[in-house]
Amino acid sequence: MLSSSRTSPDTPRQSLLPACLTLLLGALLALGTPAVAAHTAARDGDGWTVRQPGGRHDGVAAVVRLDAADGTVTLAARRGGTTVLEAAPVGIVTDDADLTSGLRPVSRTTRQVAERYTMTTGKQLHRTVRMTETRFSFTGRGGARLDLLVRVSDDGIAYRYVLPGSGDVTVEREASAFRLPDSARAWLAPYTPNYERVYEPSGAADAADGSYAYPALFQVGGTYALLTESDVDGRYAASRLVHEKGSGHYAVRLADPAVTSTGPLATPWRTAVIGDLATVTESTLVDDLAPASRIADTSWIRPGKVAWSWLDGFANAQRSLAVQQRFVDYAAAHGWPYALVDDGWKTTDWMPRLIEYARERGVGVLLWVHYTDLDTAAERAEFLPRVKKWGAAGLKIDFMDSDSQERFRWYDEILRDTAREKLLVNFHGATLPKGIQRTWPHVMTLEAVYGAEYGNVPATGLTTLPYTRNVVGSMDYTPMAFQFGTRTVSDAAELALSVVYESGFQNFAGSIRAYRDRPELERFLEQVPTVWDESRLLSGRPGEGAAFARRHGERWFLGGVRSGPAGTQEVPLDFLGGGRWLAETVRDGDDGLVRDRRVVTRHDTLSVPVAAHGGFAGLVCREVPGRDTCDRPVARLPLTELTVRPARTEVDAGASVDVTGRFGVEEFGPAADVALSVRAPEGWTVQGGDPRAEELPTGHDLTGDWAVSVPRDAEHGNHDLVVTAEYRSPDRPGTGVLRVERTVRVFVSPPGVDYVSNLPFAAESNGWGPVERDLSNGERDAADGGPLSIRGTEYAKGLGMHAVGEVVVELDGTHRRFAATVGVDDEVGGRGGVVFEVLADGAAVATTEVLRGTDAARHLEVDVTGVRRLTLRVTDGGDGVDFDHADWADARLLT
Repeated sequence: MLSSSRTSPDTPRQSLLPACLTLLLGALLALGTPAVAAHTAARDGDGWTVRQPGGRHDGVAAVVRLDAADGTVTLAARRGGTTVLEAAPVGIVTDDADLTSGLRPVSRTTRQVAERYTMTTGKQLHRTVRMTETRFSFTGRGGARLDLLVRVSDDGIAYRYVLPGSGDVTVEREASAFRLPDSARAWLAPYTPNYERVYEPSGAADAADGSYAYPALFQVGGTYALLTESDVDGRYAASRLVHEKGSGHYAVRLADPAVTSTGPLATPWRTAVIGDLATVTESTLVDDLAPASRIADTSWIRPGKVAWSWLDGFANAQRSLAVQQRFVDYAAAHGWPYALVDDGWKTTDWMPRLIEYARERGVGVLLWVHYTDLDTAAERAEFLPRVKKWGAAGLKIDFMDSDSQERFRWYDEILRDTAREKLLVNFHGATLPKGIQRTWPHVMTLEAVYGAEYGNVPATGLTTLPYTRNVVGSMDYTPMAFQFGTRTVSDAAELALSVVYESGFQNFAGSIRAYRDRPELERFLEQVPTVWDESRLLSGRPGEGAAFARRHGERWFLGGVRSGPAGTQEVPLDFLGGGRWLAETVRDGDDGLVRDRRVVTRHDTLSVPVAAHGGFAGLVCREVPGRDTCDRPVARLPLTELTVRPARTEVDAGASVDVTGRFGVEEFGPAADVALSVRAPEGWTVQGGDPRAEELPTGHDLTGDWAVSVPRDAEHGNHDLVVTAEYRSPDRPGTGVLRVERTVRVFVSPPGVDYVSNLPFAAESNGWGPVERDLSNGERDAADGGPLSIRGTEYAKGLGMHAVGEVVVELDGTHRRFAATVGVDDEVGGRGGVVFEVLADGAAVATTEVLRGTDAARHLEVDVTGVRRLTLRVTDGGDGVDFDHADWADARLLT
């Protein structure tokens, strides 16, 4: 990285001041006050204008004014002849001084900031920075010092305060504000600490009273201003905008009542990206203002596409090794470098096996973790090296949900520690990017958006994000969730988001079935990268549409999404170089996605038919004789699947189990040297051969059948039969022998016991979804739960319920005792609160206290002699039914 700066020559110091203060300045200078240097910050009436040297007639400028009467300072911004930001107050209040009025000028210096740096993520990897910076130095009442730094670039302005003293300083508030013309248009999102609200249009003055999140977009004539902040870390807190209806005034409000730091203190940059829509969307100003990278060697940092299974099964999918291996297999078959396992995996013990399984297939595994699991140095010192030793590639860290100084100090610590372990980071439930990806280039993306996981993002919201949230840094929207929520845009528009939205990790949220149902989508996603050498806005307006061209190497990728009726998207190609190019576009057709091809030049315009709330994706490369596609080869493994029957069964000791294993090649075959086998516990016997195949082409499978005998003295409880498939990939010989295993869970029943989960229910009700037999509550469909687990112990038998609910079974007086182990299932992560009740013929015979997700399991045992009807009931603990997953583990009746 190259970095340099230079200070401009001095110009006459009297140009700093209004005429009414010239005599005062002369007196101060006679007393030894430092001399004033000025250049490029010219006197403008009663203020000073900061602009780029040799600025264009339509260039951006900041105007600083000092009111001689009360010593207040304001800042405004204009572009050409248009005032974009009207004069708004600047200043700061500490516990020692009020530096919002009574200010007197001391000096002014100007320098040119020139830098080059390289990113690991973003809309443009190689960046060049040119800014003019003017430092205005003031003293306040009592001699307190305040420096106001103002920077101006071609794409905006920014200012910050510097308190140059040493020792601790406590900031109580800022006077900082932005003032838009009352008539300006606005696109605003109500503020929440996780920035997960939809942007809505309004007028700058007409917006309702309340707090609004950065970035906030405003339109003044043909110019746009995007308000945000940069360079926030543990020295300070983040802020938000506070507005009172009736004016264009938006005050800056800190997240904390007060912020304490050790001086000298430089506050974050209050930032406005200013220009036309192309300038705003292509701007890197927020990163340009941030500190340089704190990681010297970035060679280990690798952005990429991610297979994310959360929206295809939620926590239950995360607890299933087979499901996660399936997503790893899909990633390996399509050249995606990562798979993400979300909330739920920590209740399992198979993560090291999954990571090794993925490593053999060239896929890195990313792990979800709650930030409270890493909020102390001791937790980080234990957890981070452990998952790195397993081979994890990175972390998705969730639920920070705060913009406080304390939380930013935590960001400083976790970023330092993850960088040391060479773990990539994705922040969810997080603050907004404020230059963090320049300073810590292992941050691949941040959520801070009302994204696809909500399942109902309107098309108008989708088409506003490119001009707002995504301008300031990578945005983990998680597109491609075709199987989830309410579809608000077409398939082609959803595919286009892989280009329209920038994110170092693109966490694609589709199910494998949804992908395979859309082969043109699969094909495009194989090719599209997640980082860009160059980005261009081609057309669009907030809330209406956005079309982008982004270059990676020699290829351009196109993406367009629209809100509104069907029509034709006109795509100008003047961003291309000279000569002939091959353009491929993917659009909505009558029976799914279709691909069109044509040869074009930079003078052409593509006309792409688009559906209602539709869009398109495209790929453009140099036209070469004989080339009929811009696709490049993908390093892939065969997509295979191993299934076993039965997945679970229950037998008596001395009986036998018939097991079938089927290994199939679904895509990208063949698989070679395929072998199937079964492994049984010691003392169990297996009959049946182990089938083999020298080669299995796509669409073929290999099946094995075995009869497994259970010894008469087999222990009661769970036993595993493990079916293994081994194979090689002829196209990837370096991968060696690949293995996949599936387990048949065999429960050996004790004599004289009837499990409630095996009995018919006379009646049942449940708070969410059906009552589950031998599974936890999945909240939606039958058999969508995970293993029954209470405080780390799994149970083979039992009922999974959700408050408020109950199950009734008819006993007809045939049983002697009822017993169960009860508690809140581990899947809710320590939350929830439930009361368990046992009723015999309508009379309560056992009731627990409120059991919460952190409580140990309780054992219940009651006499049911002569009882005809047994009721098992769960109620909430008085705090509502959220997370009330209640397990009746090992629920059994003794005869």
